[in-house]
Amino acid sequence: MGLQDINQSDGASELRRFTRNIMRDMRAMEHMLEEGMFETDIQRVGAEQELFIVDRNCQPAPLAEEILALNDNERLVNELTRFNLELNLDPLEFTGSCFSDMENRLNELVSYVRSLSDQVNSDVVMAGILPTIHAWDLRLENMAPRPRYYSLNDTIMSLKGGKAQYHIRGVDELFFQHDNIMVEGCNTSFQVHLQVTPETFAHYYNIAQLVSGPVLAVAANSPILFGKRLWRETRIALFQQAVDTRSSNLYLRDMSPRVHFGTEWVNDSVMEIFQEDIARFRVIMTSEYEDPFELLKRGEVPKLRALQLHNGTVYRWNRACYGISENQPHLRIENRLLPSGPTTVDEIANTAFWTGLVEGIAQEYEDIKPLITFDEAKSNFIGAARLGMASEINWIDGKRYSASELVQNQLIDLSRKGLQARGVDEADIERLLNIISERVSTVQTGAQWQLKSLATMKKKGNSSRAERLDALVASMLKNQLSQNPGHTWDLAELQPKAFNTIHGTRVEHFMTTDLFTVREDELVEFVAMLMNWQHIRHVLIEDENHRLVGLVNHRSILKTLSTRPDGEEIDMPVSEIMVEDPISVSPETATIDAVRLMRTNNVGALPVVLNDQLVGIITETDFNLLAARLFEDSASPSE
Repeated sequence: MGLQDINQSDGASELRRFTRNIMRDMRAMEHMLEEGMFETDIQRVGAEQELFIVDRNCQPAPLAEEILALNDNERLVNELTRFNLELNLDPLEFTGSCFSDMENRLNELVSYVRSLSDQVNSDVVMAGILPTIHAWDLRLENMAPRPRYYSLNDTIMSLKGGKAQYHIRGVDELFFQHDNIMVEGCNTSFQVHLQVTPETFAHYYNIAQLVSGPVLAVAANSPILFGKRLWRETRIALFQQAVDTRSSNLYLRDMSPRVHFGTEWVNDSVMEIFQEDIARFRVIMTSEYEDPFELLKRGEVPKLRALQLHNGTVYRWNRACYGISENQPHLRIENRLLPSGPTTVDEIANTAFWTGLVEGIAQEYEDIKPLITFDEAKSNFIGAARLGMASEINWIDGKRYSASELVQNQLIDLSRKGLQARGVDEADIERLLNIISERVSTVQTGAQWQLKSLATMKKKGNSSRAERLDALVASMLKNQLSQNPGHTWDLAELQPKAFNTIHGTRVEHFMTTDLFTVREDELVEFVAMLMNWQHIRHVLIEDENHRLVGLVNHRSILKTLSTRPDGEEIDMPVSEIMVEDPISVSPETATIDAVRLMRTNNVGALPVVLNDQLVGIITETDFNLLAARLFEDSASPSE
């Protein structure tokens, strides 16, 4: 959730003052560690659930403030965007029925949020990345109205020195620019907290790093962004690039992004992590301060506000956290790599698998550092994010396994031993680890379900990409309400009867983005052949910077070619017959407005332009297909 009462820096002197406060907090923490003030007689688990708000058409709905206005539960809070919410679960002692209790409480809270969202004609969905999110949703008007977020946006974008660049390559390739940090709001996670003692922190933290790869491989649920099939867990790449402030020119330097896995094993103490992050990453926000030593003199526990604020602007995938429970400080490992969804029971199974695995390896090995290099663990993590269960894992026995083989044959048993060592109820252990085992056996993570569903719908034809993505989210929501684990879901199917209006949609829902374009000096005859080969009736003309120059339709081509003498070749560039500066629209243009524009101007196609660059086209054929489906729906007998 992070501290919200922050200050936007007034300059270098303010940053120096706050840096001094961080250093004083660090000395206070070191003092408390030396004095044995940290809680050591209990181990707890906790979690944070992030959610997407969607409207009745499964599109992001910026209604967080309206939902929070109806809320009377302090566990429900806002997130970065107006279409995200966060639930904070109470920590539970890591033993007995903790996972059943966590699951029941989570279901109660999610149901509560659904009841609130229903009052504003919306719902909530659990997905690592919402498949129906569009670049238009990521404008600053949709940022949650909290000073922390505006300050973070201004600072990060200032450090970037311009627009943020995003480049992710999977089956498809995504390359785009954006002028704010709202892209971070594409991601939602299920963050798990594991409390550990100061003495065991280094050992447990290293194990948490070690198991990140295989755990992520079986939990992946974020394969789609802007309709592109990217990494199985695209959140990893997207979040890193969203808040990356490094210069692309410094390729010879080893510079870490603010979102990172780490650089090396921890040797002795949690202090090593805080020290490294303070040394590597400059202070970007400040807040009010309380002197920790004055509080200690009064017998109070300091919140270490300066240290916590800075720690909240450095996003390790396994983050070291300081907290206070029952007036006693404690340390936690915050697992930030697990995605939201597919269901609450999947999330609890992931939590049990991860915590049990950390505990099981901690019980079996005194030190994992000599057994595997840090770079191998980091490589496992990146490979798992890219490929999910198809990735390969270097393991502590010196061998290399497929992620699915390692999880099924070794890690589930290690997790079971860890959970049993903590006294977790045997029925919960079997139920939750069986979900992991069956997920691996069926090769159906949330990511795989999404990709297979899209592929199956595409094979059936006669649907736009937007319709397939809408159907995907609608099926997600339906299955989440059933609470059946994701590996048991049937693939999503198109539901044409639910698609009965274009009101509320935008051009980007229907436009074609796989374009065949030419330059203005290309031969008319070549353009004619291009139309014939690709079965298209309009060709867009762009310059070397992908700016729209003109448009030519098949009628113009036919008219030109029909006037030439038989068999004669003509050296005519398409610039001589194209429509210069054709009427165009932006991706966020309302679909109904695009239809009116085409009718009013009697044109058969509208180029789609974003930031002066050509990104798509929408044609009368697209709308004719849509109209045909709408007619079929209206003619069908009602159920």
